[in-house]
Amino acid sequence: MRRILLIILTALLALAVPAAPAFAVEPVDIIVEDTAGVLDQNTLLPALEQIQFRDPTTVAIYTYRGDPNADYQDGDTVTNEETLRFAREEHPEWISADGQKWADGLFIFTLDPDGRWIGTYFGEDRKVDSDQAQDIRDEAAELFRDAQWTDGTIAAVQEAAKLINRPWYLNPATWIAGGALLLAAAGTWLTIVAVRRNRLKTNRELIAKAEKSYANVSMDLEATELNANTIPADSRYGAKVLEEHRTFRTRYNTATELGNTVRAFSNKDLKRGKTRKPVEEFAELATSLDGIDDVIADTNTLLNMGPGWQAAWDRQAQPLLGELEKLEDLFEQDHTGNTATAAALLAFRTECRRRLQSAAAGLADGSLPPEAALDIIRDSGSELAGLLKNHSETVIEKAAKDSSEKKLMREALEAERSRPRRYRDGYRPGILDTAYPNYFWSVASFNAGVQAGNGKIESARSSASGSSSGYGASGGSFSGSGSSSRF
Repeated sequence: MRRILLIILTALLALAVPAAPAFAVEPVDIIVEDTAGVLDQNTLLPALEQIQFRDPTTVAIYTYRGDPNADYQDGDTVTNEETLRFAREEHPEWISADGQKWADGLFIFTLDPDGRWIGTYFGEDRKVDSDQAQDIRDEAAELFRDAQWTDGTIAAVQEAAKLINRPWYLNPATWIAGGALLLAAAGTWLTIVAVRRNRLKTNRELIAKAEKSYANVSMDLEATELNANTIPADSRYGAKVLEEHRTFRTRYNTATELGNTVRAFSNKDLKRGKTRKPVEEFAELATSLDGIDDVIADTNTLLNMGPGWQAAWDRQAQPLLGELEKLEDLFEQDHTGNTATAAALLAFRTECRRRLQSAAAGLADGSLPPEAALDIIRDSGSELAGLLKNHSETVIEKAAKDSSEKKLMREALEAERSRPRRYRDGYRPGILDTAYPNYFWSVASFNAGVQAGNGKIESARSSASGSSSGYGASGGSFSGSGSSSRF
């Protein structure tokens, strides 16, 4: 295999010898017309000055604020038309002498952050095909969806520099046609090597994590049994936790067997796909047990108000308090901070903090039973979920243009809402998570649903509208190379 790879690499190097361009040059001129006021020119200009084109090229950046409520199907030439209008009025040098094309040596990049349009336009001696123009816009689109206007613009110009006047021997189609078989063989071999190395690394990390959790469980095994024996069985929360404990010893024995199996694997074994399953099972089970014994300890301590109950209470309240801290993240993403549903969430945050503080005080002076205090956390989590449900309708109204888009957004939000919660390393599920899984809707899950919904909406819009290369009625007979698309 190494000999075959050497032959392949030699062939590829021979093909690549002429691939270096005769020269590479920075842009002849950079013109930035940021009428939308979204670009950081202190970052943009130095970055653009360093980009290497194959031929002397003038780079023009134009941003404007279009109508975000315009029907995209009726206005599919709006960015092309606006770019041409601006060029005719403000930069006639961007247009050829006969007024029919874009000037030679020119690349124009247009952004409408409100209408969510991107346009790319080329002088006749710099034009690329429609797929390549879309590739340039796609480089920016992902960043633009996160409002990274400057970085997206830089990425688009970098991609344009790669594609404008690209020699035939650098065209991927040429390489694919001439060397598909060779590249496939090399790619397969390299992929196998990379996969095996990555599998070894991942398995080692999983085993190390599992061993740490398993050691914690083993060390606390006797204490866990003692804690379980004193949990009040007539408590709703205690009964739920005791259900987990009933199979604790069986699962611990299974983890012991899996650990013995995994420890016997050599590095060579850990590179093989068949070892991944027992390693993952050991890691998942050991981590789960490490969480359960902590929950058993906290349940016993809190329900019996034993020494250290304050720390046990804090661990139950912290997940909900942590979500309250993240509420502003909801509004930054889609600018809904001034809405009634946002105000309701912020008002709830103040009230919820007061409730939990009052509950802690009630526990301390004996006026509030532990189970009632846990009910306050559960009910507050449910109330947060309801308020987020209300706020989701505000977000949907802002993002979607019609009933079909609203349906897509609601489906995405509900899919994320119902997905089982995933816990970060270092955090263990608490009493509430054990008794009432998914008792609140996390901000991260809400944001993931919004992002997924926006993605579905944009995908549907792209399928419906595609890209536009016309310049509208005002364009007259203008036929310069260029097109636009939404992001």
